[in-house]
Amino acid sequence: MALKKTFGFIGAGRMATALAGGMAQAGLVRGRQLLGTDVVPAAAKAFAKAAGGRVVKNPEALLRQSDVVVLAVKPHQVIELLGELAGAATAKHLFISIAAGVTLEQLESALGSKARVIRVMPNTPALVGEGAAGFVRGTRAKAADAKLAQQMLSAVGVAVEVPERLINAVTGLSGSGPAYGFQMIEALSDGAVAAGLPRELATQLAAQTLIGAGKMVLETGEHPGALKDMVTSPGGTTIEGLHEMEAAGVRNGLMNAVRAAADKAARAKQQKLSLIHI
Repeated sequence: MALKKTFGFIGAGRMATALAGGMAQAGLVRGRQLLGTDVVPAAAKAFAKAAGGRVVKNPEALLRQSDVVVLAVKPHQVIELLGELAGAATAKHLFISIAAGVTLEQLESALGSKARVIRVMPNTPALVGEGAAGFVRGTRAKAADAKLAQQMLSAVGVAVEVPERLINAVTGLSGSGPAYGFQMIEALSDGAVAAGLPRELATQLAAQTLIGAGKMVLETGEHPGALKDMVTSPGGTTIEGLHEMEAAGVRNGLMNAVRAAADKAARAKQQKLSLIHI
C-alpha cells in the first residue's frame, strides 16, 4: 500500500539510500516523496539518483518539507543536530533514528515534549534488501507510527517491534550478527581451501550454504536442531564435522559473542546517559 507521507533523510549515506530505494522499489512511495540532505554533496546526489528523490539544501529546509524525518547521521552527530532542529519540530513530525546507541531518552530530550520518535537498530544486509531490524516506539509515538516504521523497514528486509529493554539484545544479535556470519563464511572458505577448493569457489559455496540454511529455517518453521538432524546421518561426514565444532566450542563462542555485544551496548548506553545528566 502506497504511503502518503513525505520522507526526509538527514544523512544520505548508504543505509539511507538503501532504505529510500527499497521503499521506492516496493511501491510504498514515489520519488517526489523522498528528500535527502548531506554535508557531502556527492552523497546527496547519489541518494537522489539511486532513490529518485530530491536533494534539499540543509536539515532545516528538509524538516519544513517532511512528515517523516529519518536521522541517518553518525551517532555522535545526532544530539547536536536535534538541538538545532528542536525549535522547528512540530507534532506533525515523526522522527525515525537509525543511529546506533542513541536512546529514546536522548532523542526525546533533545527534540522536546512534542516529538514522536522511533528508534531503529538496523543492520548492514539492508544494503542488499536482506536486513533484520528491531525498532522501539517512543513515549509519544502512536500505533500508526509503528506501522509506518514497519512498512518502511520491511522494504529492505525484516522488521520487528521490541520494547527498549530488549534493543541491546537485538544489537548483539542482528546488529552485530552480520560480522559473525562473515567470519563464519571466511572460516568455512578457509577450510574448503585447505581441502583443495579454489578460494573463489570456496567462498561462493560457503556464502550460499549459509543463505540456504537461513532460508530453510525461515520458510519451513522447523527448529534449527531438527533441520540439523535431517542432514546428520549416523556415522557420516556431517556428524564428524559437528563433533569438531563442539570440541572447538563454536556454539559456546557464538552464544558468548551475542551476550558480550549486548552487554557492551548496555554499558555504552549507561555511559552516554551519565554524561547527559552531569
